Amino acid sequence: MLSPRTATSGLELQSPEEPAKLQTPARGTRKASSGDAPGSHPSEDARPGLGSLRRVFSRTSQQASGQGPEEDRGLFQRSSRFLFRSLRRSRDDGATTDQSQAAAVPGVARGPEVPSRIVDGGSRRSSTGVGSEKLESETEGKSVADLITERQLLAAFEQLRQLETRLVAEKASHTFEQDPTGFARRAMDVCLHYDGLAAEIRAIVRETLGPARVDAAALGELARVVRAEEAAHPAPPADGDFLLTPRRWRQHWEDAVRTSAQERVRAAAAEAPGPEGAAGLARLLAQLGGAVRSDLHKVRREVQPAYSAAGFPAWEAYLRAFHGAVAQRLQELAQDARGCEQLYVLLDWAANVYGSPDFLGTPDLTLSTEPLPPLLAPAVWARLESDYISFLETKITSCFDSILQLEQSRWAGAEAPDVLQGLYHTPLSIDVHMLVAEHVKAAGAISAELEATTLRICTRALGLFLPRFEKAFLESKAVSEPHLGANINACEELRTSLLARFPGTFEELEKPLVAATCTFQKRLLQGLQDDVQPLFRVLCTKAWLTHDVLQPLMNKVVTFAHHLEHVAPLRAQETLQEVHRYVVREYLAQVLRPRERFRGEERMTSSQKMGLDAQAIGDTFQGLGSEATWLDQAIPCVADILGETYKDDIQRHLETLIGSYPDIRRDHVLAILALRRLGRRRNQRLLQHAQSLLRAAGKAGGSGGSGAAGGHVLFEEIEVPASVDLLITCI
Repeated sequence: MLSPRTATSGLELQSPEEPAKLQTPARGTRKASSGDAPGSHPSEDARPGLGSLRRVFSRTSQQASGQGPEEDRGLFQRSSRFLFRSLRRSRDDGATTDQSQAAAVPGVARGPEVPSRIVDGGSRRSSTGVGSEKLESETEGKSVADLITERQLLAAFEQLRQLETRLVAEKASHTFEQDPTGFARRAMDVCLHYDGLAAEIRAIVRETLGPARVDAAALGELARVVRAEEAAHPAPPADGDFLLTPRRWRQHWEDAVRTSAQERVRAAAAEAPGPEGAAGLARLLAQLGGAVRSDLHKVRREVQPAYSAAGFPAWEAYLRAFHGAVAQRLQELAQDARGCEQLYVLLDWAANVYGSPDFLGTPDLTLSTEPLPPLLAPAVWARLESDYISFLETKITSCFDSILQLEQSRWAGAEAPDVLQGLYHTPLSIDVHMLVAEHVKAAGAISAELEATTLRICTRALGLFLPRFEKAFLESKAVSEPHLGANINACEELRTSLLARFPGTFEELEKPLVAATCTFQKRLLQGLQDDVQPLFRVLCTKAWLTHDVLQPLMNKVVTFAHHLEHVAPLRAQETLQEVHRYVVREYLAQVLRPRERFRGEERMTSSQKMGLDAQAIGDTFQGLGSEATWLDQAIPCVADILGETYKDDIQRHLETLIGSYPDIRRDHVLAILALRRLGRRRNQRLLQHAQSLLRAAGKAGGSGGSGAAGGHVLFEEIEVPASVDLLITCI
């Protein structure tokens, strides 16, 4: 009597979305019928029922038809794996039944097992099952797995396509109504072999950019099999049959290209050890750029021809893949960038190195016809620029501090300024020019907006630096004619060159630069005034009548003028004219405030002496190059009034004096008339006439009082004693 054998109810396959929720099969025992032959196959009772498999495939098809394009691949991979696990459990249950039956009935042989070769991810797996077929080529005698291993992808696909077509036809003819497990095994074999082909495609792409030479045959085979699959599965079937669903190998290939590019980019970054900071970042980016350039050269020269022979657009795909990988890596580096130098290295590399049309190095490498997305997201780029500007403000201020410290060290070392091209020279202007030009040029290479911002930063920093520099110099012990001349030259050079090089930007600096220049000019004049002021005190004295006391004064003026030869011509002329005006003004001040009053012959002698001095002063300054010829009439007019023997002509001399110097005041006229002692009535008449001339001159000049014609000022700065009116009335 036969012993009872274990029977399993139909194993119901679950939805692919719930692969873990397998129902535990209900187990029970039943007596074998007397009609059961000892040689009957024990696995027939262990297979899932036809109704269960129909429900599984029905649900699978419905869910597959409702999934989006990105979920289809995972869906069928999960379906294949689930079928494999389910059928393996069925096979294990069948094997248990066989063993129990074999133990109960000695001599009963187990059913034959037919191997089925399965490839998953490029490796082959063997599985056994009753009634399974060998996936072998009928023409070449090779299985699909062997063809995949040998990378005969198109032949493998053609055989697999034949098996798929045959399986679909058998399913349509209801061949598997009595054997749903057999259909599931064969469908699983087809799916797993498709997965093996996809894995081999990924492996070929991953090896393409390696150190070995490009396998052009493998790439051509890859392109042809992808196009063949697209032609075989142009669209999802209307009935939702998962066997005929497109495998999307082109998408697999593009994903593999992107993964390969990311691996190459990260490997290039990992191979660039070096110093930290901006230098290390620059070296890393240089290594990255070189690796990307080398890989794209290889793609263009070796990979693209192999693909293009099969009509496959490899260049654009690799270009987009590397662009995306570089963008991802650069965004990661941007998160860790610190300091002005590192931020600029990133911005400069993105804008000028990678963004350059010469990045790929050869004319035959062109960018994609489709525009690539920005290397850095707009928000990331804006953040980098903002951080860079903040650090730049601090850096430029620090650079100006360093320039001031260098100048102070030269002052402390009592270093005389150099003479370059005939002018006193200080490195100040060169340092400022280099500082501004360097940062503006660097910013302009990135963007016009950043260049304009950098110019504004430099303008503000230089405007704050000038007063500090001026104050520090005037408080130092280095104040001398050469150093003052060098600083005047530096300010003049900055004013002219910066305005010419950056028009429309540094206009606001013109006023502080001119103010600093004027300050240095005044300090230069003050040194001369302090030196010659005592020499004016001997004028208009009895010793002056008999001695040439003016010559020592003019010698000092000539010595001072030699320093002006090394000053910028425009500023030197201004300073020389100011010295000329100072000498004439101080001479007249001594005449109008005489220490001794001359009468008779002494007055006539003093008039002649003044004429000679005026001639000497005019000749000296003319020889030095002074263009202030308007000063030449002042001393001679006063000398003529002082020495005029015909008193009625004094009015004519006054008219000449007032016409030439409209800034003269009533007090000055009184002081001049007091030198002659003409009498009260004549003095009052001359004074009234002079006042009418002064009023007319004031109206002509557009002012209500005394003024200087053409900006010339002479008498206005001469102080006269307040007792002159009393002197006039007492005469």
